[in-house]
Amino acid sequence: MFEMSSTRESMSVDSPNRARPVLKGRPYPLGATWDGDGVNFAVFSEHATSVDLCFFDHPDGLEESSRIRMPARTDLVWHAYLPGVGPGQAYGFRVHGPYDPERGHRFNPNKLLVDPYARAVAGTLEWGDAVYGYDRNDPREDLSFNERDSAPFVPKCLVIDRTFDWEDDRPPRTPWEDSFIYECHVKGMTVRHPDVPDRLKGTYLGLSSEPVIDHLRSLGVTAVELLPVHHALDEWRLAKRGLVNYWAYSSIAFLAPYSRYATGSHGEQVHEFKSMVKALHRAGIEVILDVVYNHSGEVDQLGPTLSLRGIDNASYYRLRPDNARFYDDVTGCGNSLNMRHPRTLQLVMDSLRYWVQEMHVDGFRVDLATALARGHHGVELDGPFLAAVRQDPVLSEVKLIAEPWDLGPDGYRVGRFPAGWSEWNDKYQSTMRAFWRGDPVPLGEVARRITGSSDLFEAAGRNPCASVNYVAAHDGFSLQDLVSYEGKHNEANGEDNRDGNNNNLSCNWGVEGPTEDPDVLTKREQAKRNLVAALAFSLGLPMISAGDELGRTQRGNNNAYCQDSELSWNDWALDKRRAAFLGFVREVLRLRRQFGAFRCRTFLRGEPLSPTGIKDITWLHPDGREFDLADWEDGGLRVLGMLLHGCGSKEPVGDESDALAETVLLVLNGGESGLSFSLPVIAETGSWVRRLSTASSDIPDEVITAGTVEVPGRSILLLESTDEQ
Repeated sequence: MFEMSSTRESMSVDSPNRARPVLKGRPYPLGATWDGDGVNFAVFSEHATSVDLCFFDHPDGLEESSRIRMPARTDLVWHAYLPGVGPGQAYGFRVHGPYDPERGHRFNPNKLLVDPYARAVAGTLEWGDAVYGYDRNDPREDLSFNERDSAPFVPKCLVIDRTFDWEDDRPPRTPWEDSFIYECHVKGMTVRHPDVPDRLKGTYLGLSSEPVIDHLRSLGVTAVELLPVHHALDEWRLAKRGLVNYWAYSSIAFLAPYSRYATGSHGEQVHEFKSMVKALHRAGIEVILDVVYNHSGEVDQLGPTLSLRGIDNASYYRLRPDNARFYDDVTGCGNSLNMRHPRTLQLVMDSLRYWVQEMHVDGFRVDLATALARGHHGVELDGPFLAAVRQDPVLSEVKLIAEPWDLGPDGYRVGRFPAGWSEWNDKYQSTMRAFWRGDPVPLGEVARRITGSSDLFEAAGRNPCASVNYVAAHDGFSLQDLVSYEGKHNEANGEDNRDGNNNNLSCNWGVEGPTEDPDVLTKREQAKRNLVAALAFSLGLPMISAGDELGRTQRGNNNAYCQDSELSWNDWALDKRRAAFLGFVREVLRLRRQFGAFRCRTFLRGEPLSPTGIKDITWLHPDGREFDLADWEDGGLRVLGMLLHGCGSKEPVGDESDALAETVLLVLNGGESGLSFSLPVIAETGSWVRRLSTASSDIPDEVITAGTVEVPGRSILLLESTDEQ
């Protein structure tokens, strides 16, 4: 154990020091708050003995211009008020206390620390021995103590002016059932776009530029889900290989937008992020943030001391009860935040509210959300975090999406989150991938997934919108690679292809990787159309990953988290085949918007909607009869018809003609061979119009007056009941 002596503490404060008037200030709000006359600084630390506030003349400054001892402590919060300090001021903390890793304490005032409540962070981390709290050359590893000053090598916090002219900005508040989510990366979306000005490529302003918004609107996107934009860092294991944490799942400041996506490096990120949100809102597009509160970028006990570790390691992190030197890691990233501690919970809740109230975002996708629900006895879905969110008057108004798993014991909780949450539904992903590549998936499983997964969500009183449906996402193969590779090819990551998922449920259709074989290319394009059409015509919330509509490939890399290159960026150059697929995606999503049957807010039960006996949903056999139990148990049957009437609501409809206003038939043929499907008779004078077939990217509408319709092998057919002749 190391305890900083009073002599050393006094010396560290006195040099350097520029005279500044210092008042006690207030313990709230936490962080640096400018009031027009000065700045109030407040930071929580339960176990610290004192806290120094360090100033720099420039965000890139290597040496402090002054340092003051924070004069007051209230309710475990250290605070000070400095008149005359204003926006643009660069600062950081040094926190004094015991260095005793085996008791969970890692205080080291030689390390300049990022304020957990910083609204802006400037500069990058320069890796070297100084950023570690221990001596990396000492055989005792983190039990040793490092006296080197880290200030020249770490980012600095910035005081900001929070004023912004939002004008008449209003959140679109798109109803859940009408939502279509587009998952994207700020840089990857814009850096190669030919019509985005060069100075805006890879930035928040580039994402909200007219060419990008035009593309999003052409798809019918209602919300962009941005990969993490909290200020983050690139871990040492990546930096030494010349790589970066491109996805940025390594947050180090939960209230600060990442400066990497700004046009400048000294605070522009806050204003530019707000400008992006305002522009997207004006276009009717919501902004959902992928947020990482389950761990921080400080990684395990051998990681750097940059913020929470040096401010109060024992409070902010989950430590192993048998040895507090080590972290209780349920994330696979080296550490896990301690949501059992009220101040850690407060940090997360304050961050969420800040992004809603100050930055005007519309919702969150919470990474490894199960980790935040862990308490003393494992996963507690009625525990502090989810209970706090459930009752919060701000967060109850926004979209909340959980990634419902972590890597700890009993961490897989799909379908178990409380009302008010939607969830990434990986069961949907697995079912659709397996069915369309030809695996013997039971038709009952397919039916459950395309009707909103009632088996997962209905028991808790939730509706189909609780299921976020996707076939590809940032984590895994892109859609193009899903039909082009049967194995992962992650050699570029420098981990000997050991990283990434080994079970991708993919199919290369005859050739591994790129090919010019026309037969293979035809099969791949049809496989993509099947997956996208199934997604569009399923109940629940559809989500696609950026670039999938453009045929983006990662060349078989299914874990491109560290690839900030053309491997990850959207490729906007379209050949004939890619342009045709983009047109198909636009059309299939337009049809989803056209037919309310695919946007039901309630689960379908096969119950009559009117005295005439019309049901909300009827499952049809290819011979035209309704499915029976034997059909559901027929493992060799690969064809399923889904007949939907009206919008599927439980409210009675009028006469039969009202139901005919929207009656659609979706036929899924997962078999290799085509077949004749007997069409149901809806009305004596009615007929059917083929609105879409995945057998081709360009099949015009056709009125079908015969009693059957041909359904090609491995295809989806959408028909609408009509009075057309």
